[in-house]
Amino acid sequence: MNTFDEQFPHPAGLRYLNHAAVAPWPKRASDAVMAFAKENHTIGARDYPKWLDVELRLRERLARLLNAPSRADIALVKNTSEALSFVAFGLDWRSGDQIVISDEEFPSNRVVWEALAPQGVEVIQVSLKGQDPEADLLAACGPRTRLMAISAVQYASGLRLDLERLGLACEQLGVLLCIDAIQQLGALPLDVQAARCAFAMADGHKWMLGPEGLGVFYCRSDLRSQLKLHEYGWHMLEDAGNYDRNDWQPARSARRFECGSPNMLGCMALEASLSLLEEVGMDQVAKLVLERIEWLRSGLDVIDGVELLSPHAQSRRSGILTFRVEQLDSNELFAQLKAEQVVCAQRGGGVRLSPHFYTPASVIEETLAIVHRLANG
Repeated sequence: MNTFDEQFPHPAGLRYLNHAAVAPWPKRASDAVMAFAKENHTIGARDYPKWLDVELRLRERLARLLNAPSRADIALVKNTSEALSFVAFGLDWRSGDQIVISDEEFPSNRVVWEALAPQGVEVIQVSLKGQDPEADLLAACGPRTRLMAISAVQYASGLRLDLERLGLACEQLGVLLCIDAIQQLGALPLDVQAARCAFAMADGHKWMLGPEGLGVFYCRSDLRSQLKLHEYGWHMLEDAGNYDRNDWQPARSARRFECGSPNMLGCMALEASLSLLEEVGMDQVAKLVLERIEWLRSGLDVIDGVELLSPHAQSRRSGILTFRVEQLDSNELFAQLKAEQVVCAQRGGGVRLSPHFYTPASVIEETLAIVHRLANG
């Protein structure tokens, strides 16, 4: 029995390996939501100031998770796509500007940039299949490149990029670095200051073990006022609590991107989930995640007919491992794994497994045994 069974009391036979999609909540997040629901049912918002204390703790936990200079750099957003849109439609583009992305991005980190085509902005897609993907990304940056938008970890292959190398080079080139951090934040350490990034964003429902509908947007302090606002409301004002004031200005902090009432229900859950990650410690979380990836990798590698599609080099590994079985197409493989209660996803031409730090040994071993059986007919 692992020490996290109390927080993740999954039923026998469930093999949950899908944290790169939607993660289960820990018990403490479920408890927080049930307590919040009971409070709303019985006394309503009588103790609203206490709710705001939880929201404040959430911002502080997110700032620590990202190593942001201040919680003022943190905005609570609906999702990664919303935060990406704040950047895409907030910057003052000029016709002929270029944006560099990879050719492996999740649609959220591609479509939003392609939507700038009517403004004359060109999107350059770079292959990450070469020996040095960072060099290839940087080589695509020319005098007209304004921004590089890249996922810290690619959602299908699990390829992890060297963010510090990209950040330093982008800074020297005068290119803004925007990091889609959804497949790294909560699984592996991510430091926005070390990466010298302009923006970073992530949803809470994957590796942060929170609910859908709440994410984080980091915006470097010197760039906040440069992003044109398109959403306005009471909550994004500097003097947000003064409802009788007629003159107003946007908040100086990243709260300027939060136009209306916060997702307080989501805040309760995500704050509780992040408290668990903090207690374990992100270095330990990362160690346990990568140990489980190595366990899966080693086990799959010795099964005849199995091909690993994720990077082999340790520096490129993440919480994602994608593989295929030669004699089964990915649809059939996925269907058979699903029938065995292996919760996974079809991605990148194969099946994607994504364990978290708490994933029990039994889940790993049982999944390997199932794949071995399927691969051998």
